[in-house]
Amino acid sequence: MRTPSYRAVFFDLDGTLLPMEIDEFMRSYFGALGAYVARFGVPFEAFKAGMLAGIKNMASHDDGRPNDQAFWEGFFAHVDAGACDWGEELASFYEHEFGALGQGVAPNPAAARAVEALAAKGYPLVLATMPMFPERAVRWRLAWAGVDADRFARITTFDNSTSVKPKPAYYAESLAAAGLAGADVLMVGNNTVEDLGIRALGADAFLVTDCLLDPTGGFDLASVRHGSLERFADWAEALPVCERPAEGIERGLVDAAARDRVLAECLDSAADAAASGTGFVVNGVEG
Repeated sequence: MRTPSYRAVFFDLDGTLLPMEIDEFMRSYFGALGAYVARFGVPFEAFKAGMLAGIKNMASHDDGRPNDQAFWEGFFAHVDAGACDWGEELASFYEHEFGALGQGVAPNPAAARAVEALAAKGYPLVLATMPMFPERAVRWRLAWAGVDADRFARITTFDNSTSVKPKPAYYAESLAAAGLAGADVLMVGNNTVEDLGIRALGADAFLVTDCLLDPTGGFDLASVRHGSLERFADWAEALPVCERPAEGIERGLVDAAARDRVLAECLDSAADAAASGTGFVVNGVEG
């Protein structure tokens, strides 16, 4: 079966490039950040309530604001905004203390191999990770994975994204940033809901099964390319050189009108393909 001519490759991070047990990581993260802000007189329970409210706001808001604004709104409903210079102190935490959370992470060499193979073939790369962290934290997590963050033309973060996975609007922002349609993109992820949500916009996908997450259960693996990260790296090394790479990919916030236009066009195209039976479907890893 044919291989599409991808113009860019999108990667998930946690469970895909980074082999991490996310619940355990979040406990360590909350503990470290809670201890850090305690020095400013912030009780841990208030901090925890603020973090949970901020995360909930990022996941649920639909008003076009960057996720970081939605986060701070929820956070400061429980935490004293005047306790410290929050921007300065959190920048210090992520620069100096956050990195220690990855000391026990053992990277999968196939992550760097896949990324380097695609970069060498001219494929622009986008890190389509859940945009609930600042960029410094995401760069640390890429370092834990043994992956060069500078290989990515765009990294989704809480200050350059206005939505979250698996909402189509989240993926439409990065498509608009790259000047692409969904059909131009390969998404590589491990979550059948969050990462494969981009298929609603016509994108192709490779599901990495090392840390497979299937939140709703019963996903048909035969409906998408799939395999271990090592198998994906092998497959990436066999891909042809990128013929028409996306250019000028925007790193920051995307114009809302551009996002909405891409979203509408991709949804229409995907619906037309489904209705005509011409949608691209593959069986298993070989494609």
